[in-house]
Amino acid sequence: MSGSVVDMTDLTTDQYRDAVSNFPTGLVVVTANVAGELLGFTCQTFGSLSLEPPRILFAAGNMGSTWPKIKTVTSVAISILADSQEQVARAMATSGKNKFEEVETIEGQNGAPLIVGALAHLEGEIERVENYGDHDIASVVVNRVSFTQGTPLIYCQRAYK
Repeated sequence: MSGSVVDMTDLTTDQYRDAVSNFPTGLVVVTANVAGELLGFTCQTFGSLSLEPPRILFAAGNMGSTWPKIKTVTSVAISILADSQEQVARAMATSGKNKFEEVETIEGQNGAPLIVGALAHLEGEIERVENYGDHDIASVVVNRVSFTQGTPLIYCQRAYK
């Protein structure tokens, strides 16, 4: 194996990102309606947690302004992005602007916005939030899904694929 070897005492944030960016991840958008304000963010740490009952998990950075507001409510939606939705991922990852200005949504059954054109929508209730450093891990009990077939949007080596 060629490449860099860095001891933890010398490890920089960029080196850590370079190392873990070799693992491809799908991209989702987590959304909620918080007292009439539509909120959302792009998330690449997401997965199925259990089948009975159906649960998912996602990780959210706790340093921004969106997640702290979303975690005050229980109802959320997760939209699994299609490979044609890079612009959606970028828009929902940008701070300091109306993220939904460029993103088409419909209202989910629980009031959270669902991204139009996504491969799947999962609606549910946040069951638990645990803090791990600069991120929180949220577990969500899923109570509604809709989906279609297609190719997901992937993020790998700091690029959309």
